[in-house]
Amino acid sequence: MGGQVAEQLRAAALAARRGDEGSAMTHAWLFTGPPGSGRSVAALAFAAALECEDPDVVGCGRCPQCLAVKARTHGDVLFIEPRELVISVKTVREEVVFPAAMQPTVSRWRVVILDNADRLNEYSGNALLKTFEEPPAHSVIILCAPSADPEDVIPTLVSRSRHLYIPLPRVDEVAAILTRDGQISEQAARLAASATGNHVGRARRLATDKEAQQRRSSILHLAELVYHGDQAFIAVTDIVKKTTRAAEAQLTEENEVEMEKLRTALGMGAKGRGVQKAQRGVAGQLKGLEDLQKKRKTRAIRDALDMSLVDLAGLYRDALMLATNAQVGLIHPDMQPLAQDLAKVGPRGLAACIDAVMEARHAIDVNVRPEAAMDAMVGRIRLASGVS
Repeated sequence: MGGQVAEQLRAAALAARRGDEGSAMTHAWLFTGPPGSGRSVAALAFAAALECEDPDVVGCGRCPQCLAVKARTHGDVLFIEPRELVISVKTVREEVVFPAAMQPTVSRWRVVILDNADRLNEYSGNALLKTFEEPPAHSVIILCAPSADPEDVIPTLVSRSRHLYIPLPRVDEVAAILTRDGQISEQAARLAASATGNHVGRARRLATDKEAQQRRSSILHLAELVYHGDQAFIAVTDIVKKTTRAAEAQLTEENEVEMEKLRTALGMGAKGRGVQKAQRGVAGQLKGLEDLQKKRKTRAIRDALDMSLVDLAGLYRDALMLATNAQVGLIHPDMQPLAQDLAKVGPRGLAACIDAVMEARHAIDVNVRPEAAMDAMVGRIRLASGVS
């Protein structure tokens, strides 16, 4: 988190501690920044500073309150990380509005952090509007989103919140974080930081996860397979299948635990008088959870494919920089030989290739079947690259 951002949040927390809720402190915040910038990390750090009980240092990071916020176990700090495609009105009311109205139990402030707030639609955003207009005196609500653009957050919420932009960390900063425990080499850390656009979480995964490295290699080499007949189309099918399997595997254990908790709460397997009557509504609740988990899986697959396509666009961007002799660093320095070969397509063709990737991202986001969207992308790239 940049020094200027940290200073603003520290000033706000200090003003809150003093009861001076003027220019520095407010109850409704919007933290924006590109993926990997640390929006949610900044939100948690601010929550810790608000709850901190050290008499001399605001946000000491050592007191029980700060440690509980960091561990996400603090009773008055709710971190909501929706993973469905769209945040529903029901989710907003039950997980944001209602908790924000409750009195704090162990500290002065009730802090509700809503990550991925760009998934609010017009209806769920409006469900939050009254709370933003008249926030409870004991509560702080923080929305985290990529930007304050109307495409991400409805303007009425933006206008009623304090906007704080969180910039991406530099490659050096990300590398320093990754090498801190000595498990990742400096070279691997710097490559991972550059290849993921300085996204700390993705960089750590890329530097340590062999499957993530293989998926990155597959999508980047798609640019080479474009020149080899139908091999690129075959590769698309393989990429989508592997991405789908990886997303499903990541969610399987969590889904099973969640389903088992619901079964236990509903008393499934219990015997005795009245049990059959009590369980008549069980099927509907189980079906509701299954539907929610399906939506999460869809979102996870889309997000994973989107990140892969961002990697591919980065490779064509590198080629464009080489083709125009731009004196800038490469996103994928380990793929420079391939980028140099692609540079022969020329600036206009490379720009068209990048457009093709962006069109595929948009198509997948609006529910076009991933294989169809990516096959169309390959076709456009072939035309832009002069492949007959």
